[in-house]
Amino acid sequence: MKFKLSQIAGDASYRKFYRIIINNKSKIIISAKKDKYKNLIAYTSISRYLRNNNILAPRLLGHNYTKGIIVIEDFGDISFHKILLKTNNKFKVYKKLVDLLLKIQRIKLQTKIKSIYKKKYSIEKYSLKYLIKESDLFFDWYLPLFFTKKKVLNIRKSSKKILLKIYKKLYFPNSCFVHRDYHVQNLMKVGKNIGVIDSQDALIGNPAYDLVSLIDDVRIKTSKKLKNQIYDYYLKNTNKIYKIKYENFLQDFNILSIQRSLKIIGIFSRLYKRDKKDKYLKLIPYTWQLLEDRLDSLIFSDLKEILDNNIKKEIRRKIIKK
Repeated sequence: MKFKLSQIAGDASYRKFYRIIINNKSKIIISAKKDKYKNLIAYTSISRYLRNNNILAPRLLGHNYTKGIIVIEDFGDISFHKILLKTNNKFKVYKKLVDLLLKIQRIKLQTKIKSIYKKKYSIEKYSLKYLIKESDLFFDWYLPLFFTKKKVLNIRKSSKKILLKIYKKLYFPNSCFVHRDYHVQNLMKVGKNIGVIDSQDALIGNPAYDLVSLIDDVRIKTSKKLKNQIYDYYLKNTNKIYKIKYENFLQDFNILSIQRSLKIIGIFSRLYKRDKKDKYLKLIPYTWQLLEDRLDSLIFSDLKEILDNNIKKEIRRKIIKK
């Protein structure tokens, strides 16, 4: 038996990925620290749930959960991030990705889905608690890179009160399946199909969230014109209620874009400070740009004032020195 094992580039998580080729057949081995094996159970449970609903996700081929190891189907290396970087007509590609998102959002919701050993895995709701916890990463990890504890505390205290009020304005909470990281690096070209990976953090939440992940993707820069084209195409083909409540949906989109940008800036800062992973630092200035672009609405005026008064443009555009 001939085999070849090689480590492949991972994501922003603690997981490690390996490609093993046995007799010209390729598989992916994912390993996680023993105390994090529940994440792998989530990964395979959600993937099975998606497959059962005719969404292409990696099939589980083998596992030793207690040792933090699973073996899954290999979708190859061609992500839609790579495809878009080489494509002139990007909107044509994005339409396919939106079509898949719409298909995912039509999945019949289940809070309890099949897991291993005939057990059930619970898909939680994207509650207010989750939203706050995620945007807290911005205050916990990014601000301390530049400011004193006292100033961080003041910015955090005033901002959190405003963010809480803003999050309570969400009109379409907990109404569909949310992948939670639906961006072009997690969408793979598998033959003529699109494969969905990295779905272990999925929740039941707002339909605008995954659309935000796709349109305001920090890993690939797109024009405002293209962003608007993708948004309009989604709205044209989505659930009728989102068209009728157009202003509510747009407000949800902007709220979740701001929440996600705050979260991402915090995550990238944590990866640098805690996990010694600095490759994501270069993405922070563009994430700030995305955040600023969505702050124009009147409901964000108080938050915008706090950010503008405390965090100057030269800081936002700064690449943190390693």
